[in-house]
Amino acid sequence: MFELRTDRLVLRGWRDSDLGPWAAMNADPEVRKYFPDVLTREQSEASAARFQADLNQRGWGWWAVEVVTSGEFIGFTGLDPVDEDMPFTGVEAGWRLARSSWGHGYATEAALAAVTFAFESLALPEILALTTATNLPSQAVMRRLGMTHDPAEDYDDMSVPAGPLRRNVVYRLSAGGQRPAGQ
Repeated sequence: MFELRTDRLVLRGWRDSDLGPWAAMNADPEVRKYFPDVLTREQSEASAARFQADLNQRGWGWWAVEVVTSGEFIGFTGLDPVDEDMPFTGVEAGWRLARSSWGHGYATEAALAAVTFAFESLALPEILALTTATNLPSQAVMRRLGMTHDPAEDYDDMSVPAGPLRRNVVYRLSAGGQRPAGQ
């Protein structure tokens, strides 16, 4: 399993000590604002176990994110194949951070490390990112990564109840189109 490092972050495998903060994040209605529900501790623990199993099997996936200077677990970022029931195929980049970690550029920094790994180590031709049409903060991260949005690819997630969370957007970045964050 690969561990990724940036100046401020480590993207690594999941530890038992991550489970409490991970469950707290997923129980926070603000963190889960763009999802249909908050998660129970059991659901959070099950997701972390799936994430670690994928990391063990493939060597990549949804990594736990830790701040280098403090060792604090702040969320996750990484890569995962798009679900089979989606109207497109590919590998998705994603992230979710604890509210206390918002506004520090960590999401962009971690996502850039994952995308760079996807292109340089996995030789993927393209990366996707998906979110609800209302999730403007995540869309801002996608744009900072150099991703582009084609409204013709937007879709309704029929697993989500009717309402503002059903409409989703797709952003894409080709291997040759990667640019440093902020440029």
